[in-house]
Amino acid sequence: MSLFHIFFLALIQGFTEFLPISSSAHLILPSTLLGWPDQGLAFDVAVHVGTLLAVVWYFRQDIVRLIRGTLGSLVRRELDAGGRLGLQIVLATVPAGLIGILLESFIEQHLRSGLVIAVATIVFGLALGWADRRGSEKLPMSELGWRAALLIGLSQALALIPGTSRSGITMTTALLLGFQRQAAARFSFLLSIPLIAAAGLLKTLELIQAGTGAHWGQVGLGALLSFVSAILCIHFFLRYLDRFGFMPYVVYRLLLGGVLLVVLL
Repeated sequence: MSLFHIFFLALIQGFTEFLPISSSAHLILPSTLLGWPDQGLAFDVAVHVGTLLAVVWYFRQDIVRLIRGTLGSLVRRELDAGGRLGLQIVLATVPAGLIGILLESFIEQHLRSGLVIAVATIVFGLALGWADRRGSEKLPMSELGWRAALLIGLSQALALIPGTSRSGITMTTALLLGFQRQAAARFSFLLSIPLIAAAGLLKTLELIQAGTGAHWGQVGLGALLSFVSAILCIHFFLRYLDRFGFMPYVVYRLLLGGVLLVVLL
């Protein structure tokens, strides 16, 4: 991999993992337009680890409260706010995990095409724009109930369709349920931690089974770049979210989907 190749793919992973703009749509463009070869399993593991460490570091205080609250609630058999949110994240993670296990082969065989990615990028971009305009934006994250957590978790399963965007669909659902933009984004980010960790673990197991001839300098640089870019992405996204809303990302998704359709068709 060239240095430009490493920088490009690591930054794409770091920025698109958390923005509601679909990482799949971005990762298909280099291979389609530039004919780049597959970057390899070790590099995939590295950039996943980088983004996981970034979201854990950024929300480290929230995560400590969640862990303490969950463990304390189990001991006391009485849920406090931290314990309830921790269990709600677990509840919201289950649907995507189960559906992913059941439909993995179907998705690999029938949905991983450029056309599916382009159409999903446009359709779910429009859904995000509609939710941003129609949502009441009244509820803080402290008002998150079990039903809302489950609905957001069920919607997260739609992100198994390439081009949907995991963060995009969970934020869309939270907005439609009446949550504030900041609440929708923060819950989406916290909800990403189990799935990114699971994806990284699966890729690591595949890497161990396959063995590796990885260039560890490239792998380390990819992890560092994805870590830094993901932290910057989360920080500036949350800082400017209330000022600009989600419409810039909607417009971007429509343009990106349109470009993909032109290139593919």
